[in-house]
Amino acid sequence: MTEHHIGMIVPSSNLTMETELPRLLRAREAAAPEDRFVFHSSRMRMKHVTPEELRAMNAQTERAALELADARPDVVATACLVAIMAQGPGHHCTAEDEIRTVLRAQQVQAPVVSSAGALLDGIAALGAKKVAVVTPYMKPLTRLVTEYIEDAGVEVVDALSLEVPDNLAVARLDPQDLRAHYKRLKLGDADALVLSACVQMPSLSAIQPVQNELGVPVLSAATATAFRILTELGLPPLVPDAGSLLAGTEVGTAAR
Repeated sequence: MTEHHIGMIVPSSNLTMETELPRLLRAREAAAPEDRFVFHSSRMRMKHVTPEELRAMNAQTERAALELADARPDVVATACLVAIMAQGPGHHCTAEDEIRTVLRAQQVQAPVVSSAGALLDGIAALGAKKVAVVTPYMKPLTRLVTEYIEDAGVEVVDALSLEVPDNLAVARLDPQDLRAHYKRLKLGDADALVLSACVQMPSLSAIQPVQNELGVPVLSAATATAFRILTELGLPPLVPDAGSLLAGTEVGTAAR
């Protein structure tokens, strides 16, 4: 049995990343018991999803990365998608490099994953060229997310904003409501559905049912982050009943 140590940088008000990511990898342990996962978190202060608070949170990245470096993780994931995407297209590369630089200075060679970059990689790994998106954000932030995705060469055919500005309230949203919310989208010829473009908005229990109903791949920021963590660790991306991205089949890894 191999034990993998996962470092997570999360907003202080995020209740979901430390729930959904372990839940995904615990399900993988049941299917592939030779691998075990241990989680370590560092928090950055943020209560409301506004541009001002997102910028202030990003300024805490170095401190959070230093704290995780002391735990000597095998991989580090930074978990606020919109905080990165709000800084402009391609910023996940800058954010990942910033964390990587801090880790290397502490002699930690762990790969770095961002939920923003992971979502783009997940879409690309599925071969999707057109997607629809559900977010909990206010419409201006959702617009930044769709522009970020489109800058990566993927058409966003429609996006639904649930407009919940308080981050704790986002964590309390019922994931089963997504089974109704996605039907408000104009899906057209979308190749995939991003059911939650936010690691704070719960979605796991709806991923597979919606995919079964819709007949196209369904992913979320959380399942995409799990996909990147597993591939960075050199493990098959296998999590039962978590959508096509984590079906354990051979999928391509997007260029970052």
